[in-house]
Amino acid sequence: MGLFSFVKSVGEKLFGASEAKAATADELKKEVAKHGLNADGLNIAVDGDKVSVSGTAMSQADAEKIILALGNTIGVAQVDSQLVSKQAEPESRMYTVKAGDNLSKISKAMYGNPNHYNEIFEANKPLLKHPDKIYPGQVLRIPALG
Repeated sequence: MGLFSFVKSVGEKLFGASEAKAATADELKKEVAKHGLNADGLNIAVDGDKVSVSGTAMSQADAEKIILALGNTIGVAQVDSQLVSKQAEPESRMYTVKAGDNLSKISKAMYGNPNHYNEIFEANKPLLKHPDKIYPGQVLRIPALG
């Protein structure tokens, strides 16, 4: 899939992790599992602030959510994804949340219509628990409208 960039100083703070100390591969695997995400042969390796991930996900959406679960973690600046999906689907665009953003504003910018905010919310579940709970620096999936 490629190399994805994230804001190293924002995101989920894993137990004992800080920007200065990157999360371990085992901690990141637990973070992925916490969201109910999985891939056959999931392999995660950490090299400083870069995380490499490989395996076979059930869908393109699952693969992208795994990337986001890893990248939206404090201390992670890049995710090198070699994930493949069992189902061929178009890749989503990625959007980095800016200060003052909300899902309606992002929907207007990405789709030209603020009323598609729920599609963005649904595309980022279970990583998002509530449509109003986004933060600057967070990266979100923006799927094509169906």
